[in-house]
Amino acid sequence: MSGKKKIGLFGLGCVGQGFYSLLTQANANLEIKKIVVKNPNKQRSVDQSLLSVSPEDILNDPEIDIVVELIDDSKFAFELLKKSLEKKKPLVTANKKMLAEHLEEIFWLQKRYNTPVLYEGAVCGSIPIIRNLEKHYAFDELHRVEGIFNGSTNYILTKMIEEKKDFASVLAEAQRLGFAESDPTLDVKGFDPKFKLAITMAHAFGIFIHPNQIVNIGVDKITEHDIRYARQQGCTIKLIAKAERVGDQIVGFVAPQFVPLESSLANIKNEYNAVSVTGASTGLQFLAGKGAGSLPTGLVVLSDVVAISQGDLYSYEKVRHADNLSFANEGLINICVSFREGEGIRPADFVEFIGGYQAGAFQSLNGWVSLKKLSNWSDRDSLSIIFNTGVNYKTTRSEKKQELTLV
Repeated sequence: MSGKKKIGLFGLGCVGQGFYSLLTQANANLEIKKIVVKNPNKQRSVDQSLLSVSPEDILNDPEIDIVVELIDDSKFAFELLKKSLEKKKPLVTANKKMLAEHLEEIFWLQKRYNTPVLYEGAVCGSIPIIRNLEKHYAFDELHRVEGIFNGSTNYILTKMIEEKKDFASVLAEAQRLGFAESDPTLDVKGFDPKFKLAITMAHAFGIFIHPNQIVNIGVDKITEHDIRYARQQGCTIKLIAKAERVGDQIVGFVAPQFVPLESSLANIKNEYNAVSVTGASTGLQFLAGKGAGSLPTGLVVLSDVVAISQGDLYSYEKVRHADNLSFANEGLINICVSFREGEGIRPADFVEFIGGYQAGAFQSLNGWVSLKKLSNWSDRDSLSIIFNTGVNYKTTRSEKKQELTLV
């Protein structure tokens, strides 16, 4: 007996390969006993005797101590998670969609089976934001968490703005480099950072929010007109995920935003991510690192496996002291909406209209709209919606006349 912890790995895609490569090189008390894949006949640079297509070869093996789940099927991933915990096998995952949609149940399953789940690799690639929220900020009252949570879209925006490339060509380039999936919908329409934001809010504020409650707007509708307008305002455009406490409510959304060039977030380029955390005691702190790629995320997964092998777990300190916080489902958002003539957007659609302009066939209107209106507009492919810089949310509740100042 080697005395090493035995690992069962589900999935050998981009992150799985990075994890496998790093683990085999690491001087850690770990070894992979079995890898379950979809297609065992696919050419891979791994020991073929490790491969299987049967989940039971991992779940029913009493010698396997830790399960690592790195597949792209969120429904099946959740089934694997439940079965792993039932078998008292700690699990490490990077499946942000599965986590975001089931995090509250996963919280209770860990308690029920007294078996932990770690998932640092699910949020912001190589940045240890969940670990920091769990440890460093556990007893600090946080006011705000925001940042660039998706490396694929940040890469796309960087190339569009700085190299004046069109969206389609940059997306194809990101796919060739492995930064974007063959089906890029979750990235370019803002679903991926929304999943990550839902997970982050649980650890930052102690509330479980299903991602369906969070408005998400992607980068696929941004035009040259928007980029030119941003330059005129001394700004760039970034896809920002943000959550902030306003009284007894948490406001959260994902959307492109005009970011002043002097902002720290403006300097985060290509596949890099960044997160800023503002707390009552710590003030503002800023973390940045690679948000996409096989090795950066694979390394975080390996770190989680080492941690879980040493008995680490999430305390969910903020969940235990959430102070009856709720998620805001009303309020006003300060946006710029751009469109071609004939789209039917009028100043009367705004609760507070600020102004507008026209450049050729494009029109842009600025002002405050309701969250409900924003949600309806977000589904229209003909509209480009970008949050204005500065104050971009205010509540409509008369007893809470507070505003959020973001970026």
